[in-house]
Amino acid sequence: MNAATAMNRANAEPAVPPAAAPRAVASADFLPLGLTDPAFAAEWDELAAHASEPNAFMERWFVAAGAAHLHPGRSGRLLAIRAGDQLIGLLPLVTEPRYGRLRLAHVENWLHYHCFLGGPLLRRGHEAAAWTAILDALDADPQSRGLLHLTGLVEDGPVHRALLATANRPCDTVHRIERALLESDLSPTAYYEATVRKKKRKEIKRLQSRLAELGSVTTTRLTSRDDLPAWIDTYLALEQSGWKGRAGSALASEPHTAAFFRDALAGAFDAGKLELLRLDLDDKPLAMLVNFLTAPGSFSFKTAFDEEYSRYSPGVLVQLDNLAILDNPAIAWMDSCAAADHPMIDSLWGERRAIVRVTLPLAGWRSRALFHAARAVERAAQAIRNRRTRPQAPPETEE
Repeated sequence: MNAATAMNRANAEPAVPPAAAPRAVASADFLPLGLTDPAFAAEWDELAAHASEPNAFMERWFVAAGAAHLHPGRSGRLLAIRAGDQLIGLLPLVTEPRYGRLRLAHVENWLHYHCFLGGPLLRRGHEAAAWTAILDALDADPQSRGLLHLTGLVEDGPVHRALLATANRPCDTVHRIERALLESDLSPTAYYEATVRKKKRKEIKRLQSRLAELGSVTTTRLTSRDDLPAWIDTYLALEQSGWKGRAGSALASEPHTAAFFRDALAGAFDAGKLELLRLDLDDKPLAMLVNFLTAPGSFSFKTAFDEEYSRYSPGVLVQLDNLAILDNPAIAWMDSCAAADHPMIDSLWGERRAIVRVTLPLAGWRSRALFHAARAVERAAQAIRNRRTRPQAPPETEE
């Protein structure tokens, strides 16, 4: 992996500056989200291999699994951008009737609950041409009204930078978080020692020793396609046995989410982009981890552990084995896909990745007026929240 010297170096290659990017005439087509044409599938995979910013959640096998099982609705479409015969951009879209709490129809990139990055796939060197064609197509599209809302962009990444440079309209960041990122030139052992506090390392070592007293502790990685269904079953059962199962939010809680998970992992494996880790105690699974490897980046997609063994922190232990990704010369970074300020992963990974939502108006005076009105409401709501959370000054005391 490359050494991280700043929070947002977690991208592939820098985008070609928009002013210097090729200005080939690009065309746009709206396609069904569930398009299964083999020739188009090959183009999609080729685009993903040459994207300026890797995004597992916009790859063909992941979008297809979501479209098949997670019901994007009749408004779901795939905007495909071509320069000549070459596919240079893909962006899944939906039309939504509400913008936050406002009854304001708008178009946005399609993300579901299990999708953790929303930037489109843009061909390296064609970012500006692709964004120009995307915005031109939406400006002219009768189904796209009011605003374009984009969730899950990597702040200051090639996709975000090119959008800001080519939009020729306001493009406001309306939400921002930072989440854990793994990016370093250090070996797994050296990184662990440099990043994790000595006191925590001592505690983890104690937990490893206590767990080893119960039997043989091993970590394995899936290697055979034939074993994939059984590994998926094990993961689903492990997750269902914990708090997510009790809350009804586990993947196995609903047939459609379980089917989505099976299809997404099968597609990732067939594309050569799936890594599954399993921590066992005498062949009993204690924790599992699902990664997507989209060189030069990667994504830690899902994790589950046996809560009966929570005193041994099996989720932490499997993450320690996951540090082996630092030895993979094809992978420069791994996105945790975790919530901001996640206490477990933040204590193990030292780098951070900023993720933003942006909103911009589509063409026409009405869209501009709606944009400014919506932003005024958002700023007022934020001001109220800031006042409510403002720290109170300590009471004055006499000396």
